[in-house]
Amino acid sequence: MKPAGGAGDTPVVTMPAGKKSFDVTSEPLKVQLEAFLDEHRAALRACLDGLTEEQARRRLVPSETTLLGLVKHVTYAERVWFGEAVTGRPRHEMGLPPNAADAFILTGADTIGSVRRAHADACEESRRAAAGLDLDDVLRGHWLGPLPLRWVYLHALREFAQHCGHADILREQILSGRSTAAGGPR
Repeated sequence: MKPAGGAGDTPVVTMPAGKKSFDVTSEPLKVQLEAFLDEHRAALRACLDGLTEEQARRRLVPSETTLLGLVKHVTYAERVWFGEAVTGRPRHEMGLPPNAADAFILTGADTIGSVRRAHADACEESRRAAAGLDLDDVLRGHWLGPLPLRWVYLHALREFAQHCGHADILREQILSGRSTAAGGPR
């Protein structure tokens, strides 16, 4: 992702090798959903492009939400919805915190590079876990109970899109210089 124009402009995402959402209009629904998921995954990872470690960790809202924390959280979401729900692997085996809110919390070991790598790895694992499944296949690994893969894709897409919006706003504040730690404009 690279800035479109000036500071705070919405970045333009360059997709890794693969199909973009506009390339799959006549493809099967699973291919379409995967293209949209991959665009959002790439945008979330790329929200950290060109930032310093301090900028990526900057808190602009009262919650634990930071750009680096958002990417760490969506890594958690990848592992919950594809690692747990699809494969049945328990969260504790994957080293995940028990609840989603804790996934935003950063440690001293979390860097732009380490969080990006973890996210890229989780996305690749998600793709592999779902590769041989059909959208109507029922998954039994999540505590919500049996869920069709279709629902997991739609839920993940909704969550990733929401977090892309959060990332756009936080990044705009950081790049425009109109931000202060933990709470709003100067």
